[in-house]
Amino acid sequence: MEALRAAGRAVLRSPRLARHGLGLRRRRKLPESWADMQEPLLEGMCFTLKYLGMTLVEKPKGEDMAAAAIRRIVATAQVGARKFQKVILTVSPRGISLQDADTKEMVENISIYRISYCTTDKLQNKVFAYVAQSQESGALECHAFLSPKKKIEEEEEEEEDDNVSETLSG
Repeated sequence: MEALRAAGRAVLRSPRLARHGLGLRRRRKLPESWADMQEPLLEGMCFTLKYLGMTLVEKPKGEDMAAAAIRRIVATAQVGARKFQKVILTVSPRGISLQDADTKEMVENISIYRISYCTTDKLQNKVFAYVAQSQESGALECHAFLSPKKKIEEEEEEEEDDNVSETLSG
């Protein structure tokens, strides 16, 4: 249960995510004491993210290792001129599951026992990553994800706020 809370905190620790919210499948607002709520923890928290890629790592955990792995993944992703796969990442007591957002096809299901580290990148606060042991080869893999930009509703609200400000000042 502690590993689940740590993974959730790592995702929510990102200032950008905290400020602009997460693409939750059920569109529920999370209260400040979300870690104390049992129901969402048991069924899992869903986040809509873009999959940046994966790289092999030598150590199972550590900030420096994760930062270097994220830099490699982001650099590789920037070189490739392809669209990123949208996925629904579900964090539950059983582990992390990845589902394609468009086709709803299960991409991967990672047991909580294979996950050794979760973090957000300190330089690019919209990047979330976790390290897990591959079921096939046993190698340690770092998978990175990009959180979405502002939601459309929030952008519209900001435009309305700008229009109100212009009206009041003019």
